Amino acid sequence: MNWGPYVLVFVAGLIAAFGTSLGAVPLFWVDDIGDKLDVGLWGFAGGLMASASVFGLLFEAYKKNSGWLLVGAGIACGILLVIFAHYVVDHYGPDFQPEDIAQGDFQTILNILLVLFVHSFPEGLAIGVSFAELNHTGGIHILGFTVPIVAIAITGSLAIHNFPEGLATAIPINDVDSIGNGRMWGAAFFTSLPQPIGAVIAFYFVRLAQQFLGFGYGFAAGSMLYLVIGDVLPEGLEAGESLSNPTWYLSAGVIVGFVVFIPLVFVL
Repeated sequence: MNWGPYVLVFVAGLIAAFGTSLGAVPLFWVDDIGDKLDVGLWGFAGGLMASASVFGLLFEAYKKNSGWLLVGAGIACGILLVIFAHYVVDHYGPDFQPEDIAQGDFQTILNILLVLFVHSFPEGLAIGVSFAELNHTGGIHILGFTVPIVAIAITGSLAIHNFPEGLATAIPINDVDSIGNGRMWGAAFFTSLPQPIGAVIAFYFVRLAQQFLGFGYGFAAGSMLYLVIGDVLPEGLEAGESLSNPTWYLSAGVIVGFVVFIPLVFVL
């Protein structure tokens, strides 16, 4: 078995997860990030993810002449997976605080990881599906692989989405004097660790069953779009509670993020 493609997909998942840890880095030097910038980042990430879902994943399904029933079923299943993930986090994870990750013992960290696995898993699946056309024509040559443009776009958009998520994780940890920058950075990275695992699993199954590729594209697009609606935008509004008009900054970020991806359509 050739493990090279799976290692590549795993690394892509790690790159996206690494975006979460980068969200903690600004707090090494400042105690807080301006609410306007924070809300704008959430909006930018949401717009980028929505645009990547529509012009990347769903456009790929269209190019492959995937049946609309297959793609629609994938979208529905992707949405249901994220709803299930929200249910698990809401019922089993409300007692966990970000500082628990940095201070907790092995059992505490393991319990948190199980909850976070369900939370981050759909994002990893989207990355794995986007690599389905690996080593086909029309991609970019990287380290001996022909990587699909859509895979680079999805990985990048999720890494950007993870930045404000990591920032939100790191802010309460930064308020605890006994926790240093290294542990704060590690805790932020820890929250997205399941993503590379989900990426490899999804990549394996879409390569195994190419006839269901349309379902896979729909599944990834549905999960990402619902993440935008159910996670990213509400988080952005919550981050701007102190602002008089947070929706303005959130909307501006969404528009910029959505438009930024459009030029890639001509490459795809």
